[in-house]
Amino acid sequence: MPQRLVIIGSGFAGMYAALSAARLREAKNVSPSDLEIALVAPEPTLVVRPRLYEPNPETLTAPLGELLKAIEVTYVQGCVEAIDTQGRSLEAVTTSGARTSLGYDRLVIATGSRLFRPEIPGLAEHAFSVDQLDDAIKLDRHLASLAGRPASKARNTVVVAGGGFTGIEAATEMPLRLRKVLGADTQIRVVIVERGATVAPDMGTEARPVIEKALREIGIESLAGVGVAGLDANGVTLSNGRHIETETVIWAAGIRAAPLTAQIPGQRDKLGRLLVDRDLRVPEVPGVFATGDAAKAACDDIGNYALMSCQHATRLGAFAGNNAAAELLGVPTQPYHQKAYVTCLDLGDAGAVFTRGWGREVELVGAKAKAYKKEINTVWIYPPRAERAAALASADPALVTNL
Repeated sequence: MPQRLVIIGSGFAGMYAALSAARLREAKNVSPSDLEIALVAPEPTLVVRPRLYEPNPETLTAPLGELLKAIEVTYVQGCVEAIDTQGRSLEAVTTSGARTSLGYDRLVIATGSRLFRPEIPGLAEHAFSVDQLDDAIKLDRHLASLAGRPASKARNTVVVAGGGFTGIEAATEMPLRLRKVLGADTQIRVVIVERGATVAPDMGTEARPVIEKALREIGIESLAGVGVAGLDANGVTLSNGRHIETETVIWAAGIRAAPLTAQIPGQRDKLGRLLVDRDLRVPEVPGVFATGDAAKAACDDIGNYALMSCQHATRLGAFAGNNAAAELLGVPTQPYHQKAYVTCLDLGDAGAVFTRGWGREVELVGAKAKAYKKEINTVWIYPPRAERAAALASADPALVTNL
């Protein structure tokens, strides 16, 4: 009897789940008519989300249509609105408003994450972000529009709320982006506001001084131990009462699992991620796997968990797709593991910093790290070419991003 594996999401985890499931199906000489693999997403497109802090974000996508055809994965256009885990079906809405239902034998939740936006006065009306493609395009157009506004301190000032990975990359790119719009001699002010005790709180004691030095070199101010209390048309008010005049506030203060994960009746962590076992199953819900930013997954046996990053999402996706297909094909699953971990943080004109391991040991800084970052951003994280054998080979769970 034909079976169907459904993957929700076309991000890094969803793409690799589809590739890996198709790889195992072919390795076991199973026909697509006996095991259908379907990917549901609003568009057959990968948004290269790690690059959305860069200019021209509308160019930072990669088409998946030909790739999915090459590996015989069915693309279903739509945004999933409802999941019935007891009836093993889901309902999606197309861009035209039409509704479609789809049954499944196994389901992979690869719905990613969204920026956390708390109920701060004025945040929804006055803040920009680089979270989703539409957000990044809106910010890019706003920055371009500044050239037509009267010169002022507010026009030339950017406040970035959040001193983590995304906030630092957005902030360090701002001086170059603004000077291209306003002129090379324009006095630009960029301020990072971080509620925690330091910027780059997760980067460790070895990498943090490198980052702080880079921020000083390119003239970026850091205000730690203070949060955003409110925004208005004239600027941002901080939790200590200080007001900064600005026409550009970028919110980058944390992410949460996409809301659709709340429809799965499983346990979740404080970020909304579904708790999964080592095969990436949601234990409480038969037939459902979670992956990427939707899953809290143990990377090893010593207490490290996958982070919400494309590096973890690609490998998580490969294991989830393989294991969901393996259950349907009656072959052994492969427990997820990811002992290796690196970070490469873009620091704008100051280069970058490359670290290895959970302790963030610094290996490269400055121009050498920047070259590595460029290679990651422009080559490594893009989809494989739409050639069947090469695409399927790229999705071996044991090899994906095994740095």
